[in-house]
Amino acid sequence: MKKYLSLVKFSHTIFAMPFALIGFFLAVHAQNYTLKWELLVFVVLAMVFARNAAMGFNRYLDRFIDKKNPRTATREIPSGQIKDKYALVFVIANSLLFVGVTALMNTLVLYLSPVALLVVLGYSYTKRFTALCHFVLGLGLALAPIGAYLAVTAQFDLVPLLFSFLVLFWTAGFDIIYALQDIDFDKSEDLYSVPVLLGSKNALLLSSFLHFVAGVIIIIAGFVGQFTILFWIGASIFISLLIYQHLIVKHNDLSKVNLAFFTTNGIASLLFACFVIASFFIQF
Repeated sequence: MKKYLSLVKFSHTIFAMPFALIGFFLAVHAQNYTLKWELLVFVVLAMVFARNAAMGFNRYLDRFIDKKNPRTATREIPSGQIKDKYALVFVIANSLLFVGVTALMNTLVLYLSPVALLVVLGYSYTKRFTALCHFVLGLGLALAPIGAYLAVTAQFDLVPLLFSFLVLFWTAGFDIIYALQDIDFDKSEDLYSVPVLLGSKNALLLSSFLHFVAGVIIIIAGFVGQFTILFWIGASIFISLLIYQHLIVKHNDLSKVNLAFFTTNGIASLLFACFVIASFFIQF
């Protein structure tokens, strides 16, 4: 179990899961729905299964590439800790569990589940032919808030869509930062990424712009959703942490990439969700 949790980097669930919870509680609050705890459990399980399938497939598909890269050669599949065929079984099982859980929500979510799987599994191919791979990853994570909202309401709405766009630009921005670590290796293997396409310095500039757009979307969502002061406190923290990660990562000094990628973004996502969800229950 420990090996499989490491395979899918289960701790990285902290990026999208808080936004799924935002989407869920936003739907309950905005539409005056009755809070159904079993539905919340289904949403959480769907997130876990979809992410397990996506990360497991990414590791399976990249197993030969990872074996060549000194940074990733010790991962579970290239190092032989998990056999290829078992990793693939893990992906299939989680994909089926994801579809099964969506069937317990509503018909719309069930019908959209293959589309969601196509996005999150298809991402793994993209770095082989386009530098837009970071945006496809962002799209995959962006399904979290709108997907959770649909699980409750079975209808689209502007505010959860704004949160999804926020996740898209935020994720693409920090994934570009993360990709800086492999720029030389990716070039040698003819793999595509924004750092390979633009170089480290320009890639960081693009990442900064994407995070600026994410910050603008947060502000728009705040006004459109008519949120209370707690939302704005959370938004301020989130935007401040976006700025912070760009202060600590330099194009000629990547020593703090992991701090920016995991710690800073994980804290930003978690704290933002706490304040947003709290704003639905505590009125000022």
